[in-house]
Parts: sequence; C-alpha cells; structure tokens
Amino acid sequence: MILWLWLCWGFSTSAGQPDSELMARYLEEKLMADYSIMEQVARRVPRQAKFLQRLETRPRMSEFTVKSTIISRYAFTTVSCTMVNSGSEAREAVFEMQIPAAAFISNFTMSIGNKTYYGEVTGKEKKRSSDDKARDKKPPSPTDGRENGYETFKASVFIPRKMQAKFLLHYEELLQRRLGKYEYTVSIRPQQLVGRLRVEVNILENSGIVSLEVPPLRNSKHKGNGKIEGDVSPPPSTVVGHTKTLAKVTFNPSVVEQTRIARNGILGDFIIRYDVKRELSVGDVQILNGYFVHYFAPTDLPPLPKNVVFVLDSSASMVGTKLKQTKEALFTILQDLRPEDHFNIIGFSNRIKVWQQDRLVPVTPNNIRDAKKYIHNLSPTGGTNINGALQTGAKLLNDYIAQNDIDARTVSLIIFLTDGRPTVGETQSSKILSNTKDAIRDKFCLFTIGIGNDVDQKLLERMALENCGMTRHFQEDEDAASHLKGFYDEIGTPLLSDIRVDYPEDNVEQVTQNFFPNYFNGSEIIIAGKLINRTSDSLHVEVTASNSKKYILLKTDVAIDLPSRNDIRGVPGLEDGKGDKNYIERAWSYLTIKELLNSRLKSDDNQEKDYLTEKAKSMALTYNFVTPFTVLKMREAGLHSEPPQEDFISPSTDGIGEKLQSLQGHKAPPGIHRQQDKQRIKISKTSADGDPHFVIDFPSSKFSVCFNIDGEPGDILRLVSDHKESGVTVNGKLIGAPAPPNGHKKHRTYFSTITILSNKPERSYLEITPKRIILDDGERLLLSCDRSAVVRSSSLEVSISANSNITVTIRDTISFVILIHHYKKPAPYQRDHLGFYISNSKGLSSDSHGLLGQFLNHEVKLLQESLNTSHQQVGQNQTEALKPNPTNTLKVKGRLVPVVWKQRRIYNGQQEVDCWFAKNNADKLIDGSYKDYLASHPFDTGTSFGTITNV
Repeated sequence: MILWLWLCWGFSTSAGQPDSELMARYLEEKLMADYSIMEQVARRVPRQAKFLQRLETRPRMSEFTVKSTIISRYAFTTVSCTMVNSGSEAREAVFEMQIPAAAFISNFTMSIGNKTYYGEVTGKEKKRSSDDKARDKKPPSPTDGRENGYETFKASVFIPRKMQAKFLLHYEELLQRRLGKYEYTVSIRPQQLVGRLRVEVNILENSGIVSLEVPPLRNSKHKGNGKIEGDVSPPPSTVVGHTKTLAKVTFNPSVVEQTRIARNGILGDFIIRYDVKRELSVGDVQILNGYFVHYFAPTDLPPLPKNVVFVLDSSASMVGTKLKQTKEALFTILQDLRPEDHFNIIGFSNRIKVWQQDRLVPVTPNNIRDAKKYIHNLSPTGGTNINGALQTGAKLLNDYIAQNDIDARTVSLIIFLTDGRPTVGETQSSKILSNTKDAIRDKFCLFTIGIGNDVDQKLLERMALENCGMTRHFQEDEDAASHLKGFYDEIGTPLLSDIRVDYPEDNVEQVTQNFFPNYFNGSEIIIAGKLINRTSDSLHVEVTASNSKKYILLKTDVAIDLPSRNDIRGVPGLEDGKGDKNYIERAWSYLTIKELLNSRLKSDDNQEKDYLTEKAKSMALTYNFVTPFTVLKMREAGLHSEPPQEDFISPSTDGIGEKLQSLQGHKAPPGIHRQQDKQRIKISKTSADGDPHFVIDFPSSKFSVCFNIDGEPGDILRLVSDHKESGVTVNGKLIGAPAPPNGHKKHRTYFSTITILSNKPERSYLEITPKRIILDDGERLLLSCDRSAVVRSSSLEVSISANSNITVTIRDTISFVILIHHYKKPAPYQRDHLGFYISNSKGLSSDSHGLLGQFLNHEVKLLQESLNTSHQQVGQNQTEALKPNPTNTLKVKGRLVPVVWKQRRIYNGQQEVDCWFAKNNADKLIDGSYKDYLASHPFDTGTSFGTITNV
C-alpha cells in the first residue's frame, strides 16, 4: 500500500507556532528554524557529509522521532518528523516511512506554518468504470508497494521558504510470536542525516518479560530471516532497561554515529525481540472494560510426528542462485527431520518428478542420504505446472494417510515453493484454487513460499489461507536459504493438533477464530471477544487439544473484577495516553478485521464478498483504521489551529487498577466451582496422608485400621506394588520438618513426591509434587498443579483440580487421588506435601502388596482378649461396645496385633475417621518390617515382597 498525499500550498513567510507543551522540543525547533543555528549544527557533521549537505536542494530533516507503547503484545506507534526549508524558495518535502504490512494506520497529521491538516478515514467508493474494469484485468503489481512484509507510506508537500513542516503518523499492530519471540521493528530510513533522531519503545507485559534482546540494525537484504550472525551487540547509543514486567529501550544516535552507520541516512531496521513467561495452562487471559483477549502458547510438550511432502519448483526460471539456495536449505531441513517423521520430495517444471513413487518414507540415514542426492540432481528446465505438482503432492499424502491408517494425532502437510506463475497445464488461478481445495479436502495443511518478483503471491496467499496454512514471500536478491530454513523452523515442530478454545455462550459474543488445526512450537494462538454478562464474577475457559497419544483438556475460571497485580498507573511511557484507548478492544477489532479480510479473500461468492467488505469497512471506520476498503483523506483543521502535538497514543489508564486484569495465575474467588469439584471426588478412606498417617478401610467388616510410619527424610516408601500382575507401582518420597514444640517426635515427615508407574499395556510414569506433574509415556509432558486440566491417553487419564487434587485413572479399573496440601504461612514444622488415596482398586490383583496394597484384597478380624487370655471373636454389632477396651486385638494372616481406638482426620481434615490403631510402625500388622518397604529410588518396582527391580 503506497499512500500518496500530494498537497501544494502558497504560504506567507510567517514562522510556524512552536510546540508549547514540551519545552525541550520548543527550544530545538526554534533553533532549527534559525538558519545561523542550523549552520552551527552542521559544523559537527563530518566534512564529507557537510559537503554533500551543501549540494542538497531538498529541505533538511531536523527531527525524526519514533515512540511506541507495547502493552500485552499490542503496539501503538507514533512517528514524528520535522523538515525545515532554509532556502530562499519553496521546496518539495517527502515524508516516507516503511511500516509493517500487518499494521493498520490509525491517524496522520501534518502542519505547514500556521495551518494544520489532519487525516480522516473514509470508506472507499465502488467504482466500476471501463477504466476500472480494464485495470482489474491487468495482473497485479508483483510488489504492490511491499518489500517483504513492509509497506511504504509517503506524503509530499511544498514548504515555503524559511518555514518548516511537521508530520505525525500513527499506526497499530498486534505482534506475532515466531520462533519463540515477539519481534517489534521500526524502519529508520530518513534518507539524510538528522539533527535529532530518537526511538523510544516502552513495553508492559504483566506475565513477565524474558529474553529481551536488541540485535544490530538490519538492512533490507536481511529482513525476515530472524537470525543474527556475527556481531550481536545493540546499535550504538542504545539503552536497554527493564524490570520483571516493564522494559524501556531507547536509540538516540548523534549525527556522527549516524554517519558511521550510513552516510545516506538509510540506517535500517531497529529491532526488539522478547518473550513472556508462560506455562502449560489455558494461557494468559486479560479483560478490560467488557472485552477480553486470550493468549495460548504452551511449552514443555513433546513434538507430534510429521508426514511432509516438499514440492519444489525446478523450472527454467529457478536457474542460478534461487535453485542453489533452495537446495542448501533443503539439505539443512532434511537433517532436522525427526526419526518418527515420514517424507517425500516432488520436483516440478512442465514435468512432475516424484522421488519415491506412491509412498512416504521414514527418516533414516540412508533415506536422508538418497534424498539429498535427488535434490542435488534437480536441474532447472521447462515451464511451471503448479496445478499438476499440487495434485500429485495431495494424492501422495492422501493415499499414504488412507493406506497406513495414520493416527489422527500426527500432522500432515505440504510445503510448496515456486518463483513464478503457472505456465503449463491449468493456468487459471480460480481453477488451481478449487482443484487444490478439492484434492486436500481439509485433511492436511498447505504452506506456500514465493521467491522473486514474478511469482503470483495472491495465488499463493489464498491457497495457504484456504488450506489452513501460511505463506511467505522473499525477494530475489535476499538470502533464500536462510528464509526457507527459518520458515520451516516455524512449522517444523507441531506440538498440538485440533485445538479448540471454548467460553460459555451466554457470557461472550463476537469471538474471533477459536479452532486451530495445529499449534507449532514458538508460535501463539490468540482469541479475542466481547463479554455479554458483565455482572458475572468469572469467565470459564476450556481448551481441548490432542498431543501425540494424549488428549488434553485445560480449564479454569478467570476472575473478572479481581484487582490487578500490576497497576500500570504512573508507568513511564504509559502515562500520556489521550482518549479512551482500550488496547484489548482494539486488539479484538484488529483481529476481527484481519479475519474478515481473509474470509473475503477466500470467498468465491460475490454476495458474501460484498457482505464481508461492508462489515470490515464499518469496523475499520469505527476504529479509524486504514484498510483495503478505507482511505485516508486530508482535511484542513482551520486557519488558527494549533500545530499537531506529539500526543503519542497509548492505552488509557483511567481506573486501570480496578479494570485491568493480567490474569495468568489468578483464579476465581473460592466458591461454588471448587466445592463442586471436591464433591465429585468419591474415594475410599484407604490412604496415606499427613505425617504420614495410614488408614485401611475394611467395608465388609465395617471398621478401619490405622497406623503411623516414622520414617526418615529421604526414605521412599512402597505404597502399592502390583508390577507383576496389573503392572502398577506407587512409591512415595518423604521430606523432613522439625517436630512441633513439646512433642514426643524428633521430627516430622511428609510425602513430597508420589510416583505412579504402569507398564501395561505400555510403559508410563507420573511424578507428582505439590507444584507440578511430569507425565512420561514415551513423550514427556509437564503440567502445573495450579491449573485445572485433563490429559487422556488410551490407557491413562490425569485430571487436575487446580491447587486441590489430582485424580489418576489407569485402564478405567484403577484410580488414585492425590490431595495437595499448601500452606500460605507455614509454621516451622509444616511443609507443602501430598496425600495419597485409593479410589478404585478393582484392577489391582489379589497379589498386590505394599504398605497399603497388601490389605486391598484381605480381611482382618477383631478379637476381644478376656482376663483369662481366652480369645473371643467379636461380631460386627459388638464393635461399638469394644471402643473403651484397651486390650482389643486384630487377627491378620494368623498374626495377633494389639490395637487401640483412635480418631483420625482425612480429606484435608474435613472428615474424622474412627479406627483401630496399631502401634510401633505397624509391627505385626504389616508383612515383615518397615525397612522391607523402602524402595531404592522413586522408579523402583518390587516384583514381589522383599525383592527390588529397576525400571
């Protein structure tokens, strides 16, 4: 998009009004307007640059300032430029700025002398004249004013002698996460040396800022590669400062420093990269004044297997550097394929050449070697049969999926690369699009790459959009090898598939896209919407997805009116917001307009296109965005209006302490939802909890038995051991704490870790602590205990109730519940710990053992010992009468065990249990002694009592 504003005026020679709000700027502009002072400034310029300046006839740029506020990935940018005509006649001044193609211009203002002109966003009128129709038939310009993801904004005016012109450009964008980083870029290309050049970027991320970096300036030939080689230090005069959630970056080079970088004033791109703290959870949900935005980018997930077909253009136009760089990139990409991936390669020109006919091959050293030979032997010749190549690739992948019964939890994709337009076979774009869509049938995604100026980028863009993929375009003189490798890195590690994000229908409306076929490592899923019910205390969020062999459900209740942990009032760089700039509302409008534009691009129905056009236009007018359906028209503000002030747009902070929530880690206040979660858990009294206190429930005998184990810190107790039959083992590790004052114990012990192992039908294990869970069934998954979630595989399900409990179900016949004990202000003798409860033991065999497992399929008898030591068996209805008798006895496997009557608290102390207590570390109650139940390590699986094996 090139926006030309050609405005010519005849002005009087009276000087313009200075900026009265900023004294420093006022002084500098007054000095710059004075020709003699301008000469003094010029004396500091090196002699060669000074000589060039004397030859200049264009106005001088006295000031070029960029100020940006980034709050939760949404960036407000203001560019201010002042040009001075110190000559004796009117001269033309051109303000030119490259902005990201994904950004929307939201305002433009300029002043010359005492007149101010402001931009007004209006809708484009439909014009269908003969000239327009003829223009529509012409192929679109290859670059269309773009340079690899950037667009050029231009404004041209004539400045009368001894006067100045000032330009203010505002634009907004939502930063996209790629390769694990957000990248904010400012183009610094004033095309001359500037007396005052400054860039200031303020960042606020309530989740926490990590990995902040400012690489060297980047010129156009290296745009977009995302990697830095050689010097990685920030540009000269760059100052970086940040706290946990705030960052401020400034770039303020002197004229001498500018000259050292580039004497022509084309310094390059100033780049800031950063990421935010995150974890596997529903993500970061933020709410402000009736709008919400949801960022989802989980980490610590194992990659999904890929089935990938590379479709490479080898036509005659690829001769030379383009094909050479493509081959170099493919050599590297092949090395990055994982052993569980499958792949094939297609080269095409006017002929279609398939490397391995009718199949995809696994990643092995021999296959990688042979694939490299095939790529090396590709030679550029013939025309470009895009349709035939895509049909062949789609059929190859479809047949492989059908014939091999591919697990739905793998990711299949085509990566297509070309440098030209279709010249062989089907050449009509609409037919190629429909044929490709019919061939793929939503079964996999298509990713397209265009190289050079002859490629039909609109065709590639639409093909990718219609088939759940992405597209990239690289200029012919750029480093195609690094670009292609960088693009593959973005999509080469799929972590989740079939991601769906749901909110209650009666709570939200106008939600942006909430279903995503794939989530790739280093990227981010973003959803936004409006709240309907503002009186609700919380917003329920559920995320469902697949990960390899596991199904994942993450859920939480996000508090709506909870005061924020991070009140941003008074934050430097954020305090000068003007007007109501709800950044979350604007992020929602930004995403909505982008989706409308994409939907229109994909549509073949004229009526639907008109509807989408009008809807996008209406929203763009509401939020003052310049889009393909709106234009910026200049209006005169009036003869005596003030010159444009540098009102750097940033979000309003009015009432922010009450209305802004950065809710990662926040939960709805304790209430009905949490109580319902606890009520749904039905577990037996058989457990090991607390210090630790063991309880064995015998339902048929209608009584319980309890005992203590006085272990040592670091001991690992075998709680359930049935490795040989059901394949299940449960071990618990003890942590120590000082004993309470005046107590009889030398120390206390608690369970700090519970390890659950299962080897049937396949090996897997769970390692649970009060803070996190590690699930490993061949693929490692990390879960946080402060987030509700459900993870399900073919034989195992893990359900987390945030900060409360974890339920583990094995083959639907064995269930354990682990309670989480957290202390907000622990006493010296208290530690965060776990409690272990058996919910369902049907799947455990009669030979199961362990401190708890040995009693699951055995009954005990309660005896009363008379004064003459004769034994009398106690009936069930006599138990109550025996409570005060200190000489009661249990008969366990032929052993007599003296017991006393006690009460124990279980279920986080919410219930009391009456039980018969066995003293002395359960002497005679358990088989053997306490030391027989010590495991050598958390993954020790005793195949039978008294033996130890390692897994």
